[in-house]
Amino acid sequence: MLEKLNLNLSRDIGIDLGTCTVLVHVDGKGIVLNEPSVVAMDTTTDKVVKVGKEALAMIGRTPDHITTMRPLKNGVISQYDVTLHMLQYFIRRACGNTVFRPRVMIGVPTGITEVEERAVLDAAAEAGARKTFLIEEPKAALMGAGVDINSPIGNMIIDVGGGTTDIAVVAMGGIVVSESVKIAGDKFDLAIMQYVRRQYNLLIGERTAEAIKIQIGAVYDHGEAKTVQVKGRDLGTGMPRVITLSSKEMMEAMIEPVTAILDSVCAIIERTPPDLLGDILKNGIYMAGGGSLLYGLDKLITRVTGIRTTVAKNPISCVAMGTGKYLSGISQFRDVAGGLTRDADTKPNNKKQ
Repeated sequence: MLEKLNLNLSRDIGIDLGTCTVLVHVDGKGIVLNEPSVVAMDTTTDKVVKVGKEALAMIGRTPDHITTMRPLKNGVISQYDVTLHMLQYFIRRACGNTVFRPRVMIGVPTGITEVEERAVLDAAAEAGARKTFLIEEPKAALMGAGVDINSPIGNMIIDVGGGTTDIAVVAMGGIVVSESVKIAGDKFDLAIMQYVRRQYNLLIGERTAEAIKIQIGAVYDHGEAKTVQVKGRDLGTGMPRVITLSSKEMMEAMIEPVTAILDSVCAIIERTPPDLLGDILKNGIYMAGGGSLLYGLDKLITRVTGIRTTVAKNPISCVAMGTGKYLSGISQFRDVAGGLTRDADTKPNNKKQ
């Protein structure tokens, strides 16, 4: 009876724990938080100063004793204690004054190791979760895009996040073939920084590169080039300088990371069983994640593979929405799909396969 009471009075939370952004879905409310996965800490006291948007605004603007960091790398925890503080902050904001601790579903990349899984489960438990579940991000992304993953029909998803690109074919609630490559939005930013340095001898920061990517980033011909003025430091003189970049230059700048993603997409298609490949040819390839918004990436994949590729509606929130949907119907999905990646109670070492 008490367990039933807890379920009724607590809230189910779905979390897209991304390298660059954390999105939180609350049952009955939808997406309630969309914040950068950035934490600012005071190194003299080891205390968290700011989390999320406020921490992001502090990057490059802090005194020596304040450091800003992203505690997640390539979609997994790289700094446990910092991630714990960040999760506590986001779960408390999402739950408000709820009396009982929530059940939490967290999206993780495919290919995650057991050690990395345990780090996520333990951090969520310490952050206040009553019970924690993990789900592979491609499955969550497809659900968030409105696809019935329990159908025997095969569906292919390319989830381009901040740290990883997850490519998978899903049928009957399970992943048939998949690959997770550590090339995504962050690598796009790095490619832009390297291009500007190589071509113009100009040093720009990560936030400037990201802004360029959002404004004029492209991997397919616009027809009419877009331009943007960029400020940076001249590496020869050390003084500020302004240059003008075009979207056509971005196509050149991002050849290397985009080619790596295309190679992985083609590899997955080659490994897909013929019957499921027929479904994908009919239904097309779905794209999700913030990186899918890079202009022309869907067109380029269509051109290379010969399979119609479309970006899902609200691609940035697909994984978070999918985690929420999966958790709300977890009994149904587990009956059909044979279980999740991992689930665990908040008690230590109580992992269930």
